[in-house]
Amino acid sequence: MKTKTEKYKSKRLGVAHRLAKDLDSVGMIDKWTMRELDVRALTPVKPLSPAKIVSIRRREKASQAVFASMLGVTVSLVSQWERGEKKPSGPSLKLLTLVAKNGLDWVA
Repeated sequence: MKTKTEKYKSKRLGVAHRLAKDLDSVGMIDKWTMRELDVRALTPVKPLSPAKIVSIRRREKASQAVFASMLGVTVSLVSQWERGEKKPSGPSLKLLTLVAKNGLDWVA
């Protein structure tokens, strides 16, 4: 059973990655190779500047409150990101990266 949805750089890389995961599950690919494929196929996560976060939110025509609600974080945290007081990391950074790529409707 699939527990999470993965986003790929392209549809072809997605197909190749899913095939490799199936081969890995039966022991036909080693862990090192699978990690290499993860890096090459999955959407990369890069740090986002405060201005970029504001730009993403404004492009999506969302208030800080709506943006925060859609991302599952507090309005205060979005405000801190936009002022540069805190930097998004981990799952929040990944989610922001995907929203930048696919739009806010993607998380709705």
